[in-house]
Amino acid sequence: MPVADSFTLHDLTSALLVGSVVLLVSVAAVRLSVKSGLPSLLIYLAIGLALGESGLGINFDSAQLTQVLGYAALILILSEGGLSTRWEGIRRSVGPAAVLSTVGVLVSVGVVALAARYVLHLNWDNALLVAAILSSTDAAAVFSVLRRVPLPRRITGMLEAESGFNDAPVVILVTALAARSADGGHAESWAILALKAVLELGVGAAIGLAVGWLGGQFMRRAAGGSSGLFSIGVVALTVLAYAVAASAHTSGFIACYLAALVLGNLRLPHRAAVQGLSTALGWLAQIGLFVLLGLLASPDRMAGQVVPAIVIGLVLLLVARPLSVLFSVAPFRIGWRDQVFLSWAGLRGAVPVVLATVPLTVGAKGIDWIFELVFVLVVVFTLIQGPTLPWMARRLGIAEDYQSLDLAVESTPLEEMGAEMLQVTVGEASRLHGVEIFELRLPVGANVTLVVRGDGAFVPVANTAIRRGDQLLIVTTAESRTRAEKRVRAVSQHGRLAGWKK
Repeated sequence: MPVADSFTLHDLTSALLVGSVVLLVSVAAVRLSVKSGLPSLLIYLAIGLALGESGLGINFDSAQLTQVLGYAALILILSEGGLSTRWEGIRRSVGPAAVLSTVGVLVSVGVVALAARYVLHLNWDNALLVAAILSSTDAAAVFSVLRRVPLPRRITGMLEAESGFNDAPVVILVTALAARSADGGHAESWAILALKAVLELGVGAAIGLAVGWLGGQFMRRAAGGSSGLFSIGVVALTVLAYAVAASAHTSGFIACYLAALVLGNLRLPHRAAVQGLSTALGWLAQIGLFVLLGLLASPDRMAGQVVPAIVIGLVLLLVARPLSVLFSVAPFRIGWRDQVFLSWAGLRGAVPVVLATVPLTVGAKGIDWIFELVFVLVVVFTLIQGPTLPWMARRLGIAEDYQSLDLAVESTPLEEMGAEMLQVTVGEASRLHGVEIFELRLPVGANVTLVVRGDGAFVPVANTAIRRGDQLLIVTTAESRTRAEKRVRAVSQHGRLAGWKK
Protein backbone atom coordinates (compact mmCIF):
# COMPACT_ATOMS: atom_id res chain seq x y z
CA MET A 1 0.00 0.00 0.00
CA PRO A 2 1.42 3.46 -0.83
CA VAL A 3 2.53 5.49 2.12
CA ALA A 4 0.08 8.26 1.22
CA ASP A 5 -2.82 5.82 1.68
CA SER A 6 -1.59 4.30 4.97
CA PHE A 7 -3.13 7.05 7.11
CA THR A 8 -6.81 7.59 6.33
CA LEU A 9 -9.45 10.08 7.44
CA HIS A 10 -10.73 7.43 9.84
CA ASP A 11 -7.26 7.21 11.40
CA LEU A 12 -7.14 11.01 11.62
CA THR A 13 -10.47 11.05 13.47
CA SER A 14 -9.27 8.44 15.96
CA ALA A 15 -5.97 10.26 16.49
CA LEU A 16 -7.70 13.59 17.05
CA LEU A 17 -10.15 11.99 19.48
CA VAL A 18 -7.42 10.38 21.58
CA GLY A 19 -5.10 13.37 21.32
CA SER A 20 -7.70 15.95 22.35
CA VAL A 21 -8.88 13.85 25.31
CA VAL A 22 -5.27 13.37 26.45
CA LEU A 23 -4.63 17.11 26.26
CA LEU A 24 -7.80 17.96 28.19
CA VAL A 25 -6.95 15.43 30.89
CA SER A 26 -3.42 16.79 31.03
CA VAL A 27 -4.67 20.35 31.45
CA ALA A 28 -6.95 19.25 34.28
CA ALA A 29 -4.03 17.35 35.83
CA VAL A 30 -2.12 20.59 36.46
CA ARG A 31 -4.56 21.52 39.25
CA LEU A 32 -4.12 18.09 40.80
CA SER A 33 -0.36 18.55 40.55
CA VAL A 34 -0.48 21.89 42.38
CA LYS A 35 -2.72 20.55 45.15
CA SER A 36 -0.77 17.33 45.66
CA GLY A 37 2.70 18.84 45.33
CA LEU A 38 3.67 16.25 42.72
CA PRO A 39 5.23 17.30 39.41
CA SER A 40 2.77 17.00 36.56
CA LEU A 41 5.23 14.80 34.67
CA LEU A 42 4.15 11.83 36.81
CA ILE A 43 0.53 12.29 35.75
CA TYR A 44 1.52 12.51 32.09
CA LEU A 45 3.63 9.37 32.39
CA ALA A 46 0.66 7.63 34.01
CA ILE A 47 -1.54 8.67 31.08
CA GLY A 48 0.97 7.12 28.69
CA LEU A 49 1.06 3.89 30.69
CA ALA A 50 -2.75 3.80 30.75
CA LEU A 51 -2.84 4.11 26.97
CA GLY A 52 -0.10 1.53 26.43
CA GLU A 53 0.03 -2.21 26.12
CA SER A 54 -1.02 -2.87 29.72
CA GLY A 55 -3.88 -0.36 29.54
CA LEU A 56 -5.95 0.40 26.46
CA GLY A 57 -3.63 -1.76 24.39
CA ILE A 58 -1.89 0.77 22.14
CA ASN A 59 1.27 -1.00 21.00
CA PHE A 60 4.21 1.38 20.69
CA ASP A 61 7.80 0.16 20.85
CA SER A 62 9.86 2.45 18.61
CA ALA A 63 12.84 3.77 20.55
CA GLN A 64 14.04 5.53 17.39
CA LEU A 65 10.82 7.53 16.96
CA THR A 66 10.75 8.30 20.69
CA GLN A 67 14.27 9.67 20.50
CA VAL A 68 13.49 11.85 17.45
CA LEU A 69 10.28 13.25 18.93
CA GLY A 70 11.95 13.57 22.32
CA TYR A 71 14.73 15.73 20.88
CA ALA A 72 12.12 17.87 19.09
CA ALA A 73 10.25 18.32 22.38
CA LEU A 74 13.46 19.22 24.24
CA ILE A 75 14.18 21.94 21.66
CA LEU A 76 10.81 23.57 22.39
CA ILE A 77 11.28 23.15 26.16
CA LEU A 78 14.74 24.77 26.03
CA SER A 79 13.37 27.51 23.81
CA GLU A 80 10.64 28.31 26.33
CA GLY A 81 13.17 28.24 29.17
CA GLY A 82 15.51 30.69 27.46
CA LEU A 83 12.79 33.08 26.29
CA SER A 84 11.25 33.30 29.77
CA THR A 85 14.53 33.73 31.68
CA ARG A 86 15.65 37.24 32.53
CA TRP A 87 19.39 37.87 32.42
CA GLU A 88 19.19 39.97 35.59
CA GLY A 89 17.83 36.95 37.41
CA ILE A 90 20.59 34.51 36.42
CA ARG A 91 23.56 36.83 35.83
CA ARG A 92 25.17 36.06 39.18
CA SER A 93 24.31 32.37 38.86
CA VAL A 94 25.85 31.75 35.44
CA GLY A 95 29.32 30.93 36.83
CA PRO A 96 28.18 28.39 39.44
CA ALA A 97 25.61 26.91 37.06
CA ALA A 98 28.18 26.51 34.27
CA VAL A 99 30.57 24.70 36.62
CA LEU A 100 27.72 22.58 38.01
CA SER A 101 26.74 21.65 34.44
CA THR A 102 30.26 20.49 33.54
CA VAL A 103 32.44 19.67 36.54
CA GLY A 104 29.38 18.71 38.55
CA VAL A 105 28.23 16.36 35.82
CA LEU A 106 31.61 14.63 35.75
CA VAL A 107 31.63 14.23 39.54
CA SER A 108 28.12 12.78 39.47
CA VAL A 109 29.00 10.39 36.64
CA GLY A 110 32.10 9.18 38.48
CA VAL A 111 30.29 8.46 41.75
CA VAL A 112 27.26 6.76 40.17
CA ALA A 113 29.48 4.73 37.82
CA LEU A 114 31.44 3.37 40.79
CA ALA A 115 28.20 2.29 42.46
CA ALA A 116 26.87 0.71 39.27
CA ARG A 117 30.15 -1.15 38.75
CA TYR A 118 30.70 -2.52 42.26
CA VAL A 119 27.17 -2.74 43.64
CA LEU A 120 25.20 -3.74 40.53
CA HIS A 121 28.23 -5.46 38.94
CA LEU A 122 27.85 -3.80 35.53
CA ASN A 123 30.82 -3.59 33.21
CA TRP A 124 32.54 -0.23 33.03
CA ASP A 125 31.01 0.82 29.70
CA ASN A 126 27.46 0.22 30.90
CA ALA A 127 28.15 1.66 34.35
CA LEU A 128 29.43 4.91 32.84
CA LEU A 129 26.50 4.98 30.41
CA VAL A 130 23.91 4.63 33.20
CA ALA A 131 25.66 7.31 35.23
CA ALA A 132 25.82 9.74 32.30
CA ILE A 133 22.14 9.29 31.45
CA LEU A 134 21.13 10.09 35.03
CA SER A 135 23.39 13.14 35.39
CA SER A 136 21.00 15.68 33.84
CA THR A 137 18.55 17.49 36.15
CA ASP A 138 15.15 18.93 35.25
CA ALA A 139 14.40 22.32 36.80
CA ALA A 140 10.91 22.31 35.23
CA ALA A 141 10.02 19.44 37.56
CA VAL A 142 11.37 21.43 40.52
CA PHE A 143 9.42 24.56 39.70
CA SER A 144 6.19 22.62 39.19
CA VAL A 145 6.18 21.74 42.91
CA LEU A 146 7.46 25.14 44.09
CA ARG A 147 4.79 27.40 42.58
CA ARG A 148 3.55 28.32 46.04
CA VAL A 149 6.97 28.44 47.73
CA PRO A 150 8.89 31.53 46.59
CA LEU A 151 12.65 31.02 46.61
CA PRO A 152 15.48 33.56 46.58
CA ARG A 153 16.51 34.59 43.11
CA ARG A 154 20.00 33.19 43.73
CA ILE A 155 18.45 29.69 43.99
CA THR A 156 15.94 29.88 41.14
CA GLY A 157 18.52 31.56 38.91
CA MET A 158 20.98 28.74 39.47
CA LEU A 159 18.36 26.06 38.84
CA GLU A 160 17.19 27.79 35.66
CA ALA A 161 20.71 28.25 34.34
CA GLU A 162 21.75 24.71 35.24
CA SER A 163 18.76 23.20 33.46
CA GLY A 164 19.52 25.25 30.35
CA PHE A 165 23.24 24.44 30.33
CA ASN A 166 23.51 20.82 31.42
CA ASP A 167 21.47 19.16 28.66
CA ALA A 168 24.11 19.89 26.02
CA PRO A 169 27.19 18.33 27.70
CA VAL A 170 25.14 15.37 28.93
CA VAL A 171 23.80 14.63 25.42
CA ILE A 172 27.36 14.72 24.03
CA LEU A 173 28.61 12.43 26.82
CA VAL A 174 25.78 9.90 26.49
CA THR A 175 26.10 9.76 22.70
CA ALA A 176 29.86 9.15 22.94
CA LEU A 177 29.51 6.47 25.64
CA ALA A 178 26.70 4.71 23.76
CA ALA A 179 28.81 4.59 20.60
CA ARG A 180 31.74 3.28 22.65
CA SER A 181 29.56 0.55 24.13
CA ALA A 182 28.23 -0.43 20.69
CA ASP A 183 31.65 -0.63 19.02
CA GLY A 184 34.47 -0.47 21.53
CA GLY A 185 37.05 -1.56 18.99
CA HIS A 186 36.78 1.68 17.04
CA ALA A 187 36.20 3.99 19.98
CA GLU A 188 38.20 7.20 20.18
CA SER A 189 40.48 7.95 23.11
CA TRP A 190 39.13 9.86 26.11
CA ALA A 191 41.38 12.82 25.31
CA ILE A 192 39.96 13.09 21.78
CA LEU A 193 36.40 12.80 23.12
CA ALA A 194 37.05 15.54 25.68
CA LEU A 195 38.51 17.85 23.02
CA LYS A 196 35.55 17.23 20.72
CA ALA A 197 33.10 17.92 23.53
CA VAL A 198 34.76 21.26 24.33
CA LEU A 199 34.74 22.23 20.64
CA GLU A 200 31.12 21.21 20.18
CA LEU A 201 29.99 23.19 23.20
CA GLY A 202 32.10 26.23 22.35
CA VAL A 203 31.14 26.45 18.69
CA GLY A 204 27.52 25.61 19.49
CA ALA A 205 27.42 28.42 22.06
CA ALA A 206 28.89 30.88 19.55
CA ILE A 207 26.32 29.88 16.93
CA GLY A 208 23.48 30.27 19.43
CA LEU A 209 24.61 33.73 20.51
CA ALA A 210 25.07 34.85 16.90
CA VAL A 211 21.70 33.54 15.70
CA GLY A 212 19.97 35.07 18.72
CA TRP A 213 21.48 38.54 18.31
CA LEU A 214 21.32 38.73 14.51
CA GLY A 215 17.85 37.19 14.48
CA GLY A 216 16.70 39.68 17.09
CA GLN A 217 17.91 42.61 14.96
CA PHE A 218 16.13 41.15 11.94
CA MET A 219 12.87 40.64 13.84
CA ARG A 220 13.04 44.14 15.31
CA ARG A 221 13.16 45.62 11.81
CA ALA A 222 10.74 43.14 10.26
CA ALA A 223 8.17 43.31 13.08
CA GLY A 224 4.68 43.96 11.80
CA GLY A 225 1.42 44.60 13.53
CA SER A 226 0.66 40.91 14.12
CA SER A 227 1.96 39.74 17.48
CA GLY A 228 1.09 36.15 16.53
CA LEU A 229 3.31 36.13 13.44
CA PHE A 230 6.09 37.90 15.31
CA SER A 231 5.97 35.25 18.06
CA ILE A 232 6.19 32.45 15.50
CA GLY A 233 9.25 34.12 13.99
CA VAL A 234 11.02 34.40 17.36
CA VAL A 235 10.40 30.74 18.22
CA ALA A 236 11.52 29.76 14.71
CA LEU A 237 14.84 31.51 15.35
CA THR A 238 15.53 29.30 18.38
CA VAL A 239 14.81 26.20 16.30
CA LEU A 240 17.04 27.60 13.55
CA ALA A 241 19.88 27.96 16.05
CA TYR A 242 19.58 24.26 16.92
CA ALA A 243 19.46 23.23 13.26
CA VAL A 244 22.46 25.35 12.25
CA ALA A 245 24.57 24.10 15.15
CA ALA A 246 23.57 20.47 14.64
CA SER A 247 24.31 20.75 10.89
CA ALA A 248 27.79 21.97 11.82
CA HIS A 249 28.17 18.89 14.07
CA THR A 250 28.21 21.01 17.22
CA SER A 251 25.85 21.20 20.18
CA GLY A 252 22.40 22.17 18.97
CA PHE A 253 20.94 22.19 22.47
CA ILE A 254 23.30 24.82 23.86
CA ALA A 255 22.79 26.88 20.69
CA CYS A 256 19.00 26.71 21.06
CA TYR A 257 19.02 27.74 24.71
CA LEU A 258 21.49 30.61 24.29
CA ALA A 259 19.67 31.95 21.22
CA ALA A 260 16.42 31.91 23.19
CA LEU A 261 18.13 33.59 26.17
CA VAL A 262 19.46 36.39 23.95
CA LEU A 263 16.11 36.89 22.21
CA GLY A 264 14.26 36.92 25.52
CA ASN A 265 16.44 39.77 26.81
CA LEU A 266 16.60 42.05 23.74
CA ARG A 267 13.42 43.94 24.69
CA LEU A 268 11.76 42.99 21.44
CA PRO A 269 8.18 44.08 20.81
CA HIS A 270 5.23 41.76 21.57
CA ARG A 271 7.08 40.24 24.53
CA ALA A 272 3.87 39.01 26.15
CA ALA A 273 2.71 37.28 22.98
CA VAL A 274 6.13 35.66 22.48
CA GLN A 275 6.13 34.32 26.02
CA GLY A 276 2.55 33.14 25.67
CA LEU A 277 3.31 31.16 22.50
CA SER A 278 6.58 29.71 23.81
CA THR A 279 4.95 28.69 27.10
CA ALA A 280 2.07 26.99 25.25
CA LEU A 281 4.50 25.13 22.98
CA GLY A 282 6.60 24.17 26.00
CA TRP A 283 3.57 22.70 27.78
CA LEU A 284 2.50 20.88 24.62
CA ALA A 285 6.01 19.46 24.20
CA GLN A 286 6.14 18.30 27.83
CA ILE A 287 2.72 16.65 27.66
CA GLY A 288 3.45 14.91 24.37
CA LEU A 289 6.91 13.83 25.49
CA PHE A 290 5.89 12.31 28.83
CA VAL A 291 2.84 10.57 27.37
CA LEU A 292 5.08 9.14 24.64
CA LEU A 293 7.62 7.93 27.19
CA GLY A 294 4.81 6.29 29.16
CA LEU A 295 3.65 4.54 26.00
CA LEU A 296 7.14 3.18 25.32
CA ALA A 297 7.64 1.83 28.85
CA SER A 298 6.81 -1.80 29.52
CA PRO A 299 5.25 -2.37 32.98
CA ASP A 300 6.06 -6.09 32.78
CA ARG A 301 9.77 -5.33 32.60
CA MET A 302 9.78 -2.69 35.33
CA ALA A 303 9.46 -5.04 38.29
CA GLY A 304 12.97 -6.39 37.80
CA GLN A 305 14.44 -2.87 37.80
CA VAL A 306 12.90 -1.57 41.04
CA VAL A 307 15.75 -2.65 43.33
CA PRO A 308 18.59 -1.52 41.01
CA ALA A 309 16.77 1.79 40.44
CA ILE A 310 16.40 2.42 44.18
CA VAL A 311 20.06 1.56 44.83
CA ILE A 312 21.34 3.85 42.06
CA GLY A 313 18.83 6.54 43.01
CA LEU A 314 19.95 6.59 46.64
CA VAL A 315 23.58 6.90 45.59
CA LEU A 316 22.62 9.69 43.21
CA LEU A 317 20.50 11.57 45.76
CA LEU A 318 22.59 11.15 48.91
CA VAL A 319 26.15 11.01 47.56
CA ALA A 320 26.63 11.97 43.90
CA ARG A 321 24.43 15.08 43.76
CA PRO A 322 25.68 16.57 47.06
CA LEU A 323 29.31 16.01 46.04
CA SER A 324 28.74 17.53 42.60
CA VAL A 325 27.14 20.59 44.23
CA LEU A 326 29.93 20.86 46.82
CA PHE A 327 32.75 20.69 44.27
CA SER A 328 30.98 23.05 41.87
CA VAL A 329 29.55 25.87 43.97
CA ALA A 330 31.65 25.94 47.14
CA PRO A 331 34.36 28.07 45.45
CA PHE A 332 31.67 30.70 44.80
CA ARG A 333 31.05 31.04 48.56
CA ILE A 334 27.50 29.74 48.39
CA GLY A 335 26.15 28.92 51.85
CA TRP A 336 25.59 25.42 53.12
CA ARG A 337 21.81 25.89 53.29
CA ASP A 338 21.67 26.73 49.61
CA GLN A 339 23.95 23.78 48.84
CA VAL A 340 21.70 21.37 50.73
CA PHE A 341 18.63 22.60 48.88
CA LEU A 342 20.36 22.46 45.49
CA SER A 343 21.38 18.89 46.29
CA TRP A 344 17.84 17.85 47.20
CA ALA A 345 16.36 19.77 44.26
CA GLY A 346 18.23 17.70 41.68
CA LEU A 347 15.08 16.13 40.26
CA ARG A 348 15.39 13.91 37.21
CA GLY A 349 12.75 14.37 34.53
CA ALA A 350 12.31 14.06 30.78
CA VAL A 351 15.94 14.32 29.67
CA PRO A 352 17.28 11.13 31.34
CA VAL A 353 14.32 9.09 30.07
CA VAL A 354 14.79 10.40 26.52
CA LEU A 355 18.54 9.77 26.68
CA ALA A 356 17.84 6.21 27.79
CA THR A 357 16.66 5.57 24.22
CA VAL A 358 20.07 6.50 22.75
CA PRO A 359 21.84 3.21 23.62
CA LEU A 360 18.89 1.30 22.17
CA THR A 361 19.09 3.12 18.84
CA VAL A 362 22.87 2.79 18.36
CA GLY A 363 22.98 -0.90 19.27
CA ALA A 364 24.82 -0.74 22.60
CA LYS A 365 25.45 -4.22 23.97
CA GLY A 366 23.67 -5.74 26.95
CA ILE A 367 21.72 -2.58 27.73
CA ASP A 368 18.14 -3.40 26.67
CA TRP A 369 16.96 -2.96 30.30
CA ILE A 370 18.23 0.60 30.69
CA PHE A 371 15.02 2.40 29.65
CA GLU A 372 12.95 0.67 32.32
CA LEU A 373 15.61 1.28 34.99
CA VAL A 374 15.74 5.01 34.25
CA PHE A 375 11.95 5.21 34.02
CA VAL A 376 11.47 3.56 37.43
CA LEU A 377 14.18 5.71 39.03
CA VAL A 378 12.63 8.96 37.74
CA VAL A 379 9.16 7.97 38.99
CA VAL A 380 10.26 6.70 42.42
CA PHE A 381 12.55 9.59 43.30
CA THR A 382 10.18 12.22 41.95
CA LEU A 383 7.63 10.78 44.38
CA ILE A 384 10.21 11.06 47.17
CA GLN A 385 11.73 14.45 46.38
CA GLY A 386 8.82 16.31 44.80
CA PRO A 387 6.43 16.60 47.77
CA THR A 388 9.27 17.31 50.20
CA LEU A 389 10.85 20.24 48.33
CA PRO A 390 8.57 22.93 49.83
CA TRP A 391 9.14 21.47 53.31
CA MET A 392 12.88 21.39 52.69
CA ALA A 393 12.91 25.03 51.59
CA ARG A 394 11.07 26.12 54.73
CA ARG A 395 13.13 23.87 56.99
CA LEU A 396 16.36 25.37 55.69
CA GLY A 397 14.94 28.86 56.11
CA ILE A 398 15.43 29.85 52.47
CA ALA A 399 11.75 30.18 51.51
CA GLU A 400 10.85 33.83 51.11
CA ASP A 401 7.62 35.56 52.13
CA TYR A 402 7.73 37.71 49.05
CA GLN A 403 7.14 36.70 45.46
CA SER A 404 7.39 38.74 42.26
CA LEU A 405 5.99 37.52 38.97
CA ASP A 406 6.05 38.98 35.49
CA LEU A 407 2.52 39.45 34.20
CA ALA A 408 2.03 38.54 30.56
CA VAL A 409 -0.33 41.30 29.48
CA GLU A 410 -0.76 41.87 25.76
CA SER A 411 -1.04 45.64 25.59
CA THR A 412 0.29 47.78 22.76
CA PRO A 413 0.12 51.04 24.77
CA LEU A 414 2.27 49.50 27.51
CA GLU A 415 4.82 48.34 24.95
CA GLU A 416 4.95 51.73 23.26
CA MET A 417 5.64 53.35 26.65
CA GLY A 418 8.25 50.73 27.54
CA ALA A 419 6.20 49.72 30.59
CA GLU A 420 6.03 46.41 32.42
CA MET A 421 3.83 44.94 35.14
CA LEU A 422 4.74 43.01 38.28
CA GLN A 423 2.55 41.06 40.66
CA VAL A 424 3.83 41.01 44.24
CA THR A 425 2.41 38.56 46.78
CA VAL A 426 2.89 39.47 50.46
CA GLY A 427 3.69 36.38 52.55
CA GLU A 428 2.83 35.66 56.18
CA ALA A 429 6.24 36.65 57.57
CA SER A 430 6.91 39.51 55.14
CA ARG A 431 7.79 42.84 56.74
CA LEU A 432 5.74 44.56 54.06
CA HIS A 433 2.82 44.06 56.48
CA GLY A 434 1.87 47.42 57.94
CA VAL A 435 4.00 49.42 55.50
CA GLU A 436 2.11 52.23 53.78
CA ILE A 437 2.38 52.68 50.03
CA PHE A 438 4.40 55.92 50.24
CA GLU A 439 6.88 54.21 52.59
CA LEU A 440 7.89 51.80 49.82
CA ARG A 441 9.73 54.71 48.20
CA LEU A 442 9.58 53.10 44.76
CA PRO A 443 11.88 54.59 42.11
CA VAL A 444 10.60 57.15 39.64
CA GLY A 445 8.62 55.36 36.96
CA ALA A 446 7.11 52.73 39.27
CA ASN A 447 3.87 52.77 41.23
CA VAL A 448 1.44 50.43 42.98
CA THR A 449 -1.74 50.70 40.88
CA LEU A 450 -3.97 48.01 42.39
CA VAL A 451 -4.26 45.99 45.60
CA VAL A 452 -6.10 42.67 45.67
CA ARG A 453 -7.22 41.82 49.22
CA GLY A 454 -9.40 38.81 49.90
CA ASP A 455 -12.22 38.71 47.35
CA GLY A 456 -11.97 42.40 46.49
CA ALA A 457 -9.61 44.84 44.80
CA PHE A 458 -9.07 48.59 45.07
CA VAL A 459 -6.80 51.37 43.90
CA PRO A 460 -4.51 52.36 46.80
CA VAL A 461 -3.63 55.84 47.97
CA ALA A 462 -0.37 57.01 49.51
CA ASN A 463 -1.32 56.03 53.09
CA THR A 464 -2.88 52.67 52.24
CA ALA A 465 -1.34 50.06 54.56
CA ILE A 466 -0.22 46.78 53.05
CA ARG A 467 -1.50 43.60 54.71
CA ARG A 468 -0.41 39.98 54.77
CA GLY A 469 -1.89 38.04 51.86
CA ASP A 470 -2.25 41.16 49.68
CA GLN A 471 -1.38 41.03 46.02
CA LEU A 472 0.09 44.25 44.67
CA LEU A 473 0.03 45.18 40.99
CA ILE A 474 3.02 47.39 40.18
CA VAL A 475 3.32 49.18 36.84
CA THR A 476 6.87 50.25 36.07
CA THR A 477 8.95 51.48 33.16
CA ALA A 478 11.41 48.94 31.75
CA GLU A 479 14.32 51.02 33.08
CA SER A 480 12.90 51.09 36.62
CA ARG A 481 11.74 47.49 36.82
CA THR A 482 14.86 45.99 38.37
CA ARG A 483 15.23 48.81 40.93
CA ALA A 484 11.53 48.58 41.84
CA GLU A 485 11.76 44.85 42.46
CA LYS A 486 14.92 45.24 44.55
CA ARG A 487 13.26 47.95 46.62
CA VAL A 488 10.15 45.92 47.37
CA ARG A 489 12.28 42.89 48.20
CA ALA A 490 14.41 44.97 50.58
CA VAL A 491 11.36 46.31 52.43
CA SER A 492 9.91 42.80 52.59
CA GLN A 493 13.09 41.55 54.27
CA HIS A 494 14.10 44.52 56.43
CA GLY A 495 10.99 46.64 56.92
CA ARG A 496 10.13 50.25 56.10
CA LEU A 497 13.57 51.53 57.18
CA ALA A 498 15.40 49.40 54.62
CA GLY A 499 17.96 51.48 52.78
CA TRP A 500 18.18 54.32 55.28
CA LYS A 501 21.76 55.12 56.16
CA LYS A 502 22.64 55.29 59.81
